Amino acid sequence: MITTILFDLDGTLLPMDQDVFVKSYFKELAIKLIPHGYDPKTLTDAIWGGTAAMVKNDGSRLNKDAFWEFFCRIYGEAVRKDEPIFEEFYRVEFQKAASSCGFNPEAAKTVTKLKETGFRVALATNPLFPEIATKSRIQWAGLSPSDFELYTTYENSHYCKPNPDYYQEVIGALGCRAEECLMVGNDVAEDMVAQTLGMSVFLLTDCLINKEEKDISVYPRGSFAQLLEYTASLPQ
Repeated sequence: MITTILFDLDGTLLPMDQDVFVKSYFKELAIKLIPHGYDPKTLTDAIWGGTAAMVKNDGSRLNKDAFWEFFCRIYGEAVRKDEPIFEEFYRVEFQKAASSCGFNPEAAKTVTKLKETGFRVALATNPLFPEIATKSRIQWAGLSPSDFELYTTYENSHYCKPNPDYYQEVIGALGCRAEECLMVGNDVAEDMVAQTLGMSVFLLTDCLINKEEKDISVYPRGSFAQLLEYTASLPQ
């Protein structure tokens, strides 16, 4: 019996070409930080290195701590004094990156419909961003953070996709079992891996990512309309 729907965000509820989004994001971040003494190339390398540290996180610390531990190895502990500058960036300049994303009104309609039907709904977005940035990206999708029982950020998560332990942490926080969950996402490697825990999955194909060119015919898949058809057929 499926009681809980987990949604990915980027490329799922929020349409985007990840390469275009990342380019816009890094451009705005560099513009913000260059006046504070950051070299753009070193900054970019440090951000990617910190991201890799979060992806490799083994659960021994929060993703936020994994990121800043790496970042401090590049810039020294004194860089922590600049955390408020980063927070201001996500509050202000980061909003410009919204123009690099698309918008699909069916995303919010689908979330609302599923909640009205009686499903619990949570946001299982890869927790590489701070909460302030995640809230913004939720709003860009036409939704509110309050629409979800849980949304994952680098402050509240100890793992990242595609590590199955990420999904285990999510269902632990929700107090449900894997068999009660349906994971909806657009990335075959990062989202469909939830199936290894016993979750049901649905591959949203609007902004499909399938870097390993896996056979997607094995997954229920399609648009938001097809997702609603699929969930209507599930026993509750």
